[in-house]
Amino acid sequence: MATRTTAAKKPRTAPRARPVAKAKRATHEPDVIRIVPLHTVDERPTAEATAAGPAAAPHLTYRNGPLIANVEVFTIFWGAAWNGPQSALLTTVNQFFDFVLTSALIDQLSEYNVTNYKIGHGKRTGTITITSPAPKHSESDAAIQTFLQAQIAKNAAVPKPGPNTLYFIYAPPGVRIIQGGSASCQAFCGYHNDIGGSIFYAVMPFPGCAGCRGNLSAADALTSTSSHELCEAITDAVPGQGWYDDANGEIGDICAWKTKTLSNFCVQLEWSNKAGQCL
Repeated sequence: MATRTTAAKKPRTAPRARPVAKAKRATHEPDVIRIVPLHTVDERPTAEATAAGPAAAPHLTYRNGPLIANVEVFTIFWGAAWNGPQSALLTTVNQFFDFVLTSALIDQLSEYNVTNYKIGHGKRTGTITITSPAPKHSESDAAIQTFLQAQIAKNAAVPKPGPNTLYFIYAPPGVRIIQGGSASCQAFCGYHNDIGGSIFYAVMPFPGCAGCRGNLSAADALTSTSSHELCEAITDAVPGQGWYDDANGEIGDICAWKTKTLSNFCVQLEWSNKAGQCL
């Protein structure tokens, strides 16, 4: 989900909090618009689900903000665990992006093309594992922004931001992420956000709790959540300024925890205005 601090960030609660309506973005946007909510009994994942979302018919409308036309994903794995017990999961996540960025999931987003942004295939531009500084037991979104900006400024391996650049930051097990006063595994499972409307990023806490795993494996939960934030960042790069529904949120919020398999990867369904359902 989108989140600003994604995509105001949008932590979801269990039961899932509804996104707040907004005609235009306020200085301190509610965090509810940018997160992946916790899995609840009302949001059970299903294989190859095709059911429509909420009873009130959703409809995304374009708010004249930026989209990410040809996304360039750079993955940042923060913490020593990614060089050790989670190394296989790191590889899976990078393989997921290598596949999904040129897949049918991206193709279906073309219905949200606008005059200045034509959504097409993207690519993963690289990856890095950062062990110093090590993440603390609890990291706020403000601290993550500082960390990301420091890496961009000082680490030659990290690409400079651009209109298509999207940084995905993965936290290791045991690290709690705080965003908008809420915590991962207590209120949300991931979010996307921006810094000044020019640096786009997503934060992926480790799915170490039932609320962020549902009935999925850790790998499937992480790729599903990543696909949720990927599609939301593409279609609503500055949360609430791109494609958005005042009652239901972003493209992924409407279909949270409804999943399907593409190739060998679990992805979340996304809302289609054209079809009037989650696809």
